[in-house]
This record gives sequence, C-alpha cells and structure tokens, in this order.
Amino acid sequence: LRRLHEHASITLIERCADVSFANCGLPYHIGGEIADRDKLSVQTPESLRAQLAIDVQARTEAVAIDRETKSLRVRHLEDNNETELPYDKLILSPGASPVKPPLEGIDLPGIYTLRNLQDMDRIKAAAEAAQSVLVIGAGFIGLEMAEQLIHLKKDVTLIELVEQVLPQMDPEMVHAVEQELMDNGVNLLLGDGISGFSQGEGTALSAQLNSGKSLSADMVILSIGVRPENQLAKDAGLELGARGHIKANGHMQTSDPDIYAVGDASETVDPILDGPTAIALGGPANRQGRCAADHIILGDQAKPYPGSIGTSIVRVFDVAAGVTGHSEKRLQQMEIDYEKTIVTDFNHASYFPGAAHLTVKVLWEKSSGRILGGQANGIEGVDKRLDVLATAIKGRLTVDELEHLELAYAPPFGAAKDPLNTAGFSANNIRSGKVRPIYSLAEAEGTQLIDSRPAEMAAIKPIPGAINIPFPELRGRLGELDKSKPVTTICALG
Repeated sequence: LRRLHEHASITLIERCADVSFANCGLPYHIGGEIADRDKLSVQTPESLRAQLAIDVQARTEAVAIDRETKSLRVRHLEDNNETELPYDKLILSPGASPVKPPLEGIDLPGIYTLRNLQDMDRIKAAAEAAQSVLVIGAGFIGLEMAEQLIHLKKDVTLIELVEQVLPQMDPEMVHAVEQELMDNGVNLLLGDGISGFSQGEGTALSAQLNSGKSLSADMVILSIGVRPENQLAKDAGLELGARGHIKANGHMQTSDPDIYAVGDASETVDPILDGPTAIALGGPANRQGRCAADHIILGDQAKPYPGSIGTSIVRVFDVAAGVTGHSEKRLQQMEIDYEKTIVTDFNHASYFPGAAHLTVKVLWEKSSGRILGGQANGIEGVDKRLDVLATAIKGRLTVDELEHLELAYAPPFGAAKDPLNTAGFSANNIRSGKVRPIYSLAEAEGTQLIDSRPAEMAAIKPIPGAINIPFPELRGRLGELDKSKPVTTICALG
C-alpha cells in the first residue's frame, strides 16, 4: 500500500506483541539451528512506523466489524478499553490457529502448540528440562519439530493418524523420509491417533492412543493441522467456504467489496483444475497481500491473484521431500483421468563426487498430457526439481515438453539428461503405449518376472518368483523366456 500511495492512512492491528516474525523459522530456533532469536523478528512495530509511516497497534484485538458504518471495534489488551476505527478499505489477515481437538486432558500442562514467538519460547524452555517428547502429527511442522528435538538429544515419538508421514504427498514418495526418521532415532507410530491425555507420575503426561496403547512423555507438541481464524468475518456476515475460509475473488475481495481477505484465512482459486482452494503457506500469503494492495489503489487495472498450487518442501535430517500441484490421492478424490510416472536418477552427473539418488513423480491429465502435479525426494536438488515442476504447472506445460527442457548443466549441478528430462522420456514412453509401468508385484500376476539387477544384488534381496537375468546379459538370454507370456522387468531403481 505504501509503495503505491505515500499519503494513505494505514493502520495495522495485531493481537500479539510481535509483528512480521518469521514463523517458518520457529522450529529451527527451538533446536538451536537458528541461534539468534532476534533474527526471527523481520520487522517490529517501531521499524514499520519509521520505515513506512504505518500506525502499528500491537496488543490490540479486532473485536467486531460494522459494515454499515464502515468501522472496526478494537480492544486494547493492555487496559481492555475499546475504541472504534473508521475504514475506507479493510484487509483481514488473521491467519490460522493450530487445531486443538476437544480431547480429554487436552489442556493439561506440558501440551503445546506452535504458532508465534511466545509459543516458541515456551516450548524451548520446556524442552530443556524434558527428556521424552511426543509429537502428534507428521505434516511439515511435525517433521521439523521431530528433527530439531533429536538435535537436542531428546527421545522423540512421532504419531500420525494415517499410515504415512506427510499426508500431503503420496505414500511411495515418503518412504525415504520415514526411513530417515527411524535411522535418526525417531520412534515412528503410523496409523494411530490420540484419544486423550491424563496426568502421569510426577510431571509426566500419559497419552492414550486409538489402538489402546498408552505412552508416557515429559511434553507433547500438537501438530495436527490448522483452522482459519474466521470468527471476525463470520460475525460480520462475510461469505465463508466449505472449510470455513473467507471466500475471496481474484482481487482478494470478500463478499463485501470494501473488505479483503488474504493469507491462511482466505479461500482462493485452484489454477490447475479450477474450483476453490485454501493453501496455508507463507509465499501465497505475501503475494495475496500485494494483490489486495494493488486493487485498493489501482482498482480493476490491478492484476488478479492467479491462485495457489501448494508448492511445499521439508528437510528431514539429510533427506528432503516436497510436492507441487495435485497428488495422486487428490486426483483420485476428484475423479480426474490421469497418468503418472516415477523415476529415480542422480541429482547431478553420476561420475562427479557426491552424486545421490533423487526420485521424481509426475502426474498428468491423460487426454492432454498437461502436468497436474509433481513430487520429489532425495538428498540434494529436490528444491530445484520442484521449482521447475511448479513453473511448468503454472505455465500449463505438458509432459511432452519436459523431454526438452533446457536446464542448467555442469557436472557438480546436474546431468546432460536431468531427472526431469528422464521423467518426460518415461511419461512419453507410457503415453505412446511402448511400455506399461506397474507399481506393485501384485500387478505383475500372470507375467514372467525378470529381475535385471546384478546377480550379487539379487542374491542379497531376492524377489519371489523372479528369474534373475542381469541387464547386460538380457539381450543374449531371451531364449530363456516363454514368448507366450507377457514380461515384467524389475531393476534396482524402478
């Protein structure tokens, strides 16, 4: 807003004491990876006043919107006095609060959620005295917390209701993350949930699981999702989406054209398949704020927000995993006719020191070949491939075009055939009908299984019912196959 209008009166209302803090960095300060707490305060009320002439009212809660008089009632939390503030335009950016389900014992001391700097301070202080920690929920924040608590040498148990970590991704793309967690000492409990808490011996907590198990820990961190802070909008009669988010158009206007909604509380459009979507991520929130400001000053000359595709990534010890666009699970729910490929390649030239495997999954619309989603995991280079796939999705590219993407190549950085090129080759082999991939041995029933791995590798972990013919020997040993039956080949990577 200030960028576009030097003389506008801009008032910022914030319920907490802090503004513009780096909430994505909170777990890393708890674990000590970000040592300086002050680094998390990107701006302060004083710096915003000095730099941008914004009237920042911290420790002030927005209580009610009067759309008729175009005024906002606020409560000053220092003295509980209430005042009315007039507005021409109002932007709602209340964010989302951590889900805290109504379970028995949920309010016991020692159970924490992480949203702001004060939450971070409380968790960091409690972790110093704790030895055992339960982390409930294996999404992005839950995984980051588990990693950081292991760095603090805590006994960590990570519990997830579904049968995998990172429910935002597809199961086969998170096995490497699950293995990495276990290799680093995290006790992983999948397919189980919390039914309640009780006070254990001394200061310990006892957690009861849906399976009937009971676990004891010194502290519990809830990381089971967020819900939009929508009460202010709801009380004002603004239209809400199916999941409670504030509906917003392309210019981030709500059902009241003088009120805008941005960030985690708002619902925007899915640019891949249309329809509504709500993405709780920092990048979209920043850009939505810019779009709202543009429209307030420039009107309909402003470019609308193009929608959110949910590009996300997490680091778990030495492994990274991420997703952009739609997952296979989501496409199935939406009954979209799609195809997929999963390829494993090296993150850079295989002959250059440090080469490590990187796995990429690409999903596309069957009829057109348009890319609908992508996922990746590996040691290095995951972010690069996700960023390219995110750009391809926004550019409405097809898998045909992945074959010929020109990406940065030198041996330390990539390969002459990047893993994304390889994914394109594989996708187009599938689209042309030259090959039909399968993703489990159950799908190979009735075919001849050919294990094409080196003999020593096949001996270490044999595949039941498979004939081992190492790939370099395959062409010369075709006579050993039954030509009347289809063939399924298995290699070390795919």
